[in-house]
Amino acid sequence: MEITGAEASEQIYLSYRPLMFSLAYRMLGSVMDAEDVVQEAFLYANETNLEHVHNPKAYLCKIVTNRCIDSLRSASKKREVYVGPWLPEPLMTTSATSADHQIAPDLAYTHKESLSTAYLLLLQQLSWVERAVFLLREVLQYDYDEISEIVGKSSTNCRQIFRRAKNAISLPPERVSETKQTTAIVEQFVHALVSGNIAQLLTIVKSDAILYSDGGGKVNAAINPIQGVKRIAKFLSGVLAKLPEDYRFTLTTVNEQIGIVAYVNNQPNNVMTFHLEEGQIKAFYIVVNPDKLRHIATWQTEA
Repeated sequence: MEITGAEASEQIYLSYRPLMFSLAYRMLGSVMDAEDVVQEAFLYANETNLEHVHNPKAYLCKIVTNRCIDSLRSASKKREVYVGPWLPEPLMTTSATSADHQIAPDLAYTHKESLSTAYLLLLQQLSWVERAVFLLREVLQYDYDEISEIVGKSSTNCRQIFRRAKNAISLPPERVSETKQTTAIVEQFVHALVSGNIAQLLTIVKSDAILYSDGGGKVNAAINPIQGVKRIAKFLSGVLAKLPEDYRFTLTTVNEQIGIVAYVNNQPNNVMTFHLEEGQIKAFYIVVNPDKLRHIATWQTEA
């Protein structure tokens, strides 16, 4: 059976969609915006007879990159007046999301650590072009000639931009042994918090730990980061004491790391992720902004 032009374009889209989403999500820090960008990119590319494009992967990445930069430019004013800390939307990478939102990037296109909340926040320090060049080179492993074609700058310039971006951000990688212990540490943290065992909590959380809470001005949240394990314990204990009876939570994979999704009335209420250093929790990231939780499925009651 002969494949039509529309079918060929659809096959190209399905082949490269994980790659496009992987790039867009890291650029924007938003699941829903990344999905929109990818869909718009495909619709635009389809109008240009995508099956006849010499290098459809580079072509699609170029469209996605440009649309991401346009999106960031239009959102820059909103970011300036954002209430409290800004955190990226949680990316659910397990069945915790609904079937319609199984959008975790293909592992062939991703370094898991580059999806962590801490890593995504570091990317926010870069300019939009720096971020694009850095991701295309560091995460997606493009060569400089390919990057040059995508971002519209010379390969020499791209090499300089990448070096500058790499020097601008630094996140100590977690050791493999620590990564394997993360689930156990998070479980110990939850047990210590729920039971009010402050002594145990002090052994799990670093003394200079910091907590970021993103409510976006939509719900109650800490407007400023909370520094220090004792202040963090007090804050979280206060929040826990005010929770309704139908509050429940589950440990799941968020941004390719262990995280906690909490529910109230079977609706997602907040998502917490962590950054570990030397076997202890160094940073807490709590997203409570309801706009950033809309893509997360409701609590699934077991049959």
